[in-house]
Amino acid sequence: MSEFSLIEKYFKPLQGKLQYVDVGIGDDCAVVSVPSGFELAMSMDTLVEGIHFFPDVNPEDLGYKALAVNLSDLAAMGAMPKWFTLSVTLPEENEAWLQSFCSGMQDLIKQYPISLIGGDTTRGPLSITIQVHGMMREGQRLLRSTAKVGDKIFVSGLLGDAGLALNAKMQKIALSPEALASVESRLLRPEPRLSLGRLLLASASSMIDLSDGLIGDLGHLAKASGVAAEIFCEKLPLSKYMQAHVDSTGDFTLPLSAGDDYELCFTVPPTSVQTCRCDVKDQAVAITEVGRIVAGSGVTCLLNGEEVEQGRGYQHF
Repeated sequence: MSEFSLIEKYFKPLQGKLQYVDVGIGDDCAVVSVPSGFELAMSMDTLVEGIHFFPDVNPEDLGYKALAVNLSDLAAMGAMPKWFTLSVTLPEENEAWLQSFCSGMQDLIKQYPISLIGGDTTRGPLSITIQVHGMMREGQRLLRSTAKVGDKIFVSGLLGDAGLALNAKMQKIALSPEALASVESRLLRPEPRLSLGRLLLASASSMIDLSDGLIGDLGHLAKASGVAAEIFCEKLPLSKYMQAHVDSTGDFTLPLSAGDDYELCFTVPPTSVQTCRCDVKDQAVAITEVGRIVAGSGVTCLLNGEEVEQGRGYQHF
């Protein structure tokens, strides 16, 4: 098939239900209209074979994750997803692979009001680049740079399962088939916390999504805000499999430093904590207070009041 045949057959159906799109797939540029009173939020991520995913990954899971990790960035700003562009570099034409890859993306398109509006397809080592676009009401956004001393630190969901799965797949940790199946789902199919991100606009003071580990990403937030952070390891929300690993090793490295959680980490002023808990009580995902913002710089990890060693979080370079 030609490049344009591939686009017509596999990518054009990902347009979904177009909103505010004047020109979509098929022209030199896409053209969108942002309604009055709204701002545009944009983010982009690249996934490269051998770096971000195993060569034998199920393409359906890869399609899902490629879009999900970008939607997580929108969630961290409290933005509503609307459109995305997709650039795929393929080593060869493989229609079965493309069908499965696009099916994974469709799983998310059916859940959220987002449409593919353009992109590029080329030949080369397998990589996927997605740019997402979302909308926010003017002035309603959550940033990394607005945490204040005294704020409480919260995270959504559970921490470390994706890292546990990755270590098991790399044969660094032994897990039962049941345990691996459970934690691997967190690695392959993270859930972007879009509705939670929108709800937190009313009570949170700052927010970031956890792509590179709690220590690393919270460190970015603390630096941007000109503050320091303390994490209480005994409060970290862990699955039973992650808890078993910590209990047997005494090592909190995975829930503190492993990437790929794609949960939200956010700060809340003490006077807004009760409001925050009430606002999100009906969400499918729980939130947990894990620390506090203090004066200074950096991130300190404490276990029952004693400082513990910590990793750096994932870094590309």
